[in-house]
Amino acid sequence: MSRKVHTLCGKAREPTSAGRLRCHSGRRTVAIISLNSLGVALLRRPLAIGRSGLFQIEITKRNVVAALLATLANGVVGTGPASADIYPSRPVRIVVPYSAGGITDILGRALAQKLSEAWGQPVIVENKPAGGGLVGVEYVAKSPPDGYTLLVSADATFVTDPYIHSKLPYDPINDFAPITGLGISPQALVVHPSVPVKTFADLIALGKQKPGVLNYGTFGIGTSGHLNIVLIEETTGAKFTAVHYHGAAPAIVDLLGGHIQMMIVSIGLVAQAWQAGQLKVLGFGSTERIARFPNVPTLAESGLPGYQAGSWYGLVAPKGTPRDVVEKLNAETQKIFGDPEFRKKFLDPSFIYSIVSSPEKFATRIQADSAKWEKIIRHAKIHVD
Repeated sequence: MSRKVHTLCGKAREPTSAGRLRCHSGRRTVAIISLNSLGVALLRRPLAIGRSGLFQIEITKRNVVAALLATLANGVVGTGPASADIYPSRPVRIVVPYSAGGITDILGRALAQKLSEAWGQPVIVENKPAGGGLVGVEYVAKSPPDGYTLLVSADATFVTDPYIHSKLPYDPINDFAPITGLGISPQALVVHPSVPVKTFADLIALGKQKPGVLNYGTFGIGTSGHLNIVLIEETTGAKFTAVHYHGAAPAIVDLLGGHIQMMIVSIGLVAQAWQAGQLKVLGFGSTERIARFPNVPTLAESGLPGYQAGSWYGLVAPKGTPRDVVEKLNAETQKIFGDPEFRKKFLDPSFIYSIVSSPEKFATRIQADSAKWEKIIRHAKIHVD
């Protein structure tokens, strides 16, 4: 034939449920044609030979209009959900609802860099720390569920904020599609050298003998640095007094200066200080001893069986994001976090341990931790507003 063969059916076509044209030759489907967001025809299946011979596809004005109408009828031109076989076809945005420089931001930027390298598409991190992080979380919850706006956030977003706030602008369960956990950062229980204790047991004894005398710094009401001390109090009967700061950094400064006496905070933020003798470490909130500090016991083995203290971080998308896009994001993230070089560069310096998993296992983690903290928060009557 002298005419150039292109990508739209010349006959025997019908719209599919995905807004495409299904092209037939005899009883066989030989090609599926769709339009991308720019209206460009895409051949979804290779040509084949039907009963009536070679099936040719050529562009005609009538066929272009027919394909466009089929696509518009199903609402997929420009605004439709992403499909994993072409996702991502444009830049992806990861929202971090906290200021730059923290662990959440470190994880978000590390993931964005590797996703961009893998896909050949820009993956941009946008920090939205206003409203204690609530503004950024709400922004993602209300974004189109197309895989192009994602959220990397800490556990508080999903498991504690719902109980310390009387009203949230988002639903932590129904507004998001879990993709995977990213990492967990165990915490260290540290005290100022002036505190006359050497072990966790000593601290608890002092907290019972002189209830409320020792002050501990938190990085905000309802944060892990607050709730994990509350859990110790609830479990042991010891009593301490909370001093709330806007972030961990100013609390650590006051701890080093002796203005407060104790704190439970991510290991990476205080490791240098205790190694320099500026603080005393009484135990880690990890599930087992950490290889780099084998002489530091866990709090669980020090008298709190099953106790864990730390913050975890995860990746979610708006509810309704196509399952194949969620699975593609999950698979790529598991590949990235499974790379020893990635862990060495981005996780190890901050004592972050990978918790990547299936979307289902991540959802189970959210539900279990939510139930745990709801009970503790309600019993202790902790609230922000």
